[in-house]
Amino acid sequence: MSTTTCAVARDGEIECDHDLHASLCGLETDSSLFQPQQLWERLIALDDLDARFGGFDSEDSRRCTDPRIHQRAKALRIRLEAANAELYNSVRFDIVRGDRPRAFLLQWLEDSASQNESQVPLPGLGFDCRDELLSGVLQLREPSEPNLQLSPEMVFYQPTPVRHILHLIAATALAEDDVFVDLGSGLGHVPLLVSMVTGVQSLGIEVQAAYVASARECAQSLRLSRVRFISQDARATDLSSGTVFYLYSPFNGSILTAVLSALRMEGTRRPIKICSLGPCTRTIANETWLKASATPDMRRITVFDSL
Repeated sequence: MSTTTCAVARDGEIECDHDLHASLCGLETDSSLFQPQQLWERLIALDDLDARFGGFDSEDSRRCTDPRIHQRAKALRIRLEAANAELYNSVRFDIVRGDRPRAFLLQWLEDSASQNESQVPLPGLGFDCRDELLSGVLQLREPSEPNLQLSPEMVFYQPTPVRHILHLIAATALAEDDVFVDLGSGLGHVPLLVSMVTGVQSLGIEVQAAYVASARECAQSLRLSRVRFISQDARATDLSSGTVFYLYSPFNGSILTAVLSALRMEGTRRPIKICSLGPCTRTIANETWLKASATPDMRRITVFDSL
């Protein structure tokens, strides 16, 4: 490398260090970042730190030549994450105490929403800061490995985005005597949030016993007595207590057909609602014993009423 090339490279590194220093100064001096309600801003700042500095645990990941700047960035990240942890724990404490937990949690979820989002959730299955908030509050232990090999007709677990859960709660107008049933509940995000926000009885049905164990631990730690989880194949489960059922496309093919047949029998005994998200919505929309409350859309929650 020539002397000129080396000088240009050094100049570029100095300029890069200067930009990173300026960016850090802006974040370090912004005291509002550490106020509890500024969760969204903290998450943006953490993403910005990751983008500018890469991983913080590897010396090779440094994107600046001055190690002092890297250490400042690492220290700032620790402070931001500590502020988030303090918020999550305060929400958990309020839920455990039982002092208006529904209103408190809803306030945080609504305050954490994007400023530009309309009342109707954006389509798609992406996540936002409300999912970070719920994850931090629930503190679910994710099993290292599921203990059951899924059949080809069972779909790998993915949590429902919080904005869709809130839409489901609003669209179904859950009443005190309702029983909410999540078919294929995974780690239990949906029944847990539904129970916390509405207070109705909630049931999660999940074939993976390790996921059920984690969901039960969470419910117990938050003292949520009106939500329970059972490890069972949805085809073999007693659905007679449920009034509102939810499917985030947990299975397809013959399993979905069998579960819909069982739900149809339940619908002959009492009015029920079925809520769906994802590809299974197309199949459910073809059931003649159901009527959709709005045009079925696999990218949003669709609510069906039994006829």
